[in-house]
Amino acid sequence: MAPTTTREIRLAARPVGEPTPDHFTLATADLPELADGQVLVRNTWMSVDPYMRGRMDEGESYIPPFRLGEAMDGGAVGEVIASRADAVPVGSTVVHFLGWREHAVVDAAAATVVDTALAPAQAYLGVLGTPGLTAYVSLTETAPVRPGDVVFVSAAAGAVGSVAGQLARLLGASRVIGSVGGPVKAKKVVADFGFDVALDYKDGPLADRLASAAPAGVDVYLDHVGGDHLEAAIGAMRDGGRIALVGAVSQYNATGPVPGPNLYPAAVKQLSLRGMVVSSYLHRFPEYVERAAGWLADGSLRAEETVVDGLERAPEAFLGVLRGANTGKMLVRLDAR
Repeated sequence: MAPTTTREIRLAARPVGEPTPDHFTLATADLPELADGQVLVRNTWMSVDPYMRGRMDEGESYIPPFRLGEAMDGGAVGEVIASRADAVPVGSTVVHFLGWREHAVVDAAAATVVDTALAPAQAYLGVLGTPGLTAYVSLTETAPVRPGDVVFVSAAAGAVGSVAGQLARLLGASRVIGSVGGPVKAKKVVADFGFDVALDYKDGPLADRLASAAPAGVDVYLDHVGGDHLEAAIGAMRDGGRIALVGAVSQYNATGPVPGPNLYPAAVKQLSLRGMVVSSYLHRFPEYVERAAGWLADGSLRAEETVVDGLERAPEAFLGVLRGANTGKMLVRLDAR
């Protein structure tokens, strides 16, 4: 028998500065009956991502904020256990956007059936999901990599950065440099993700160390951090360099002014700094998945995950992402009851 209730995580309060577990609450909610064109999904994995921090605040952005007292949402993958949509039968594995809960009633049009013979289900939230697509579009369109380029990637051990370093190499980069937090991650990105060098941003001035790692300059920078990282990258860019502005995690919890770059050198060097919001590029998923699946199969692309078990620990996993606790994609494995 299909469940009639589900557990979900709700936004209990809006944070000022860094969120804490008190900003979330675990609740039980009734599931509505299925209407024509809907499916009931038992979520097996859900995603937590840095962009969700902005959704905890009031104010409109490219995606609406979470509502106080209501279930949060985000990427999830699961099994269809009831269906009133012929195109999405019971037993299908689907990706959708009603995460932060153990079961979800989803419009079939908002559920994408995925092939678990190609890759495990959770890969569609990471290397074959929006993090992978973000890396791919950033390096092929937003700030395209050309053969021989020197590429710099911040947050290089994260969900997007760990894929981006490998894609940069596959796209012809001659040298790939990453920034990470701590010596363990520094060793990891070089040994497992193919970076030529990793800069521990906690170990001395980043600008000086980037200049040493790329004495002839940087052609492409993939920015997830903002602040001092963006400033250092602009200082190191060659004429005509390209920068993809994907995130600014160093600023998400700020309650006052934060260090920022001097953008005048960007004008003098005629740089291109272009924002990147992955929801504008979802039409490129088929192209990306086809290429990435081939790279995964031949071993030229590796994926890593950091897994936290249980819906009740989803806030812990999310707060961990904001602190850089993950290597690769941070996922929550759900044990729906």
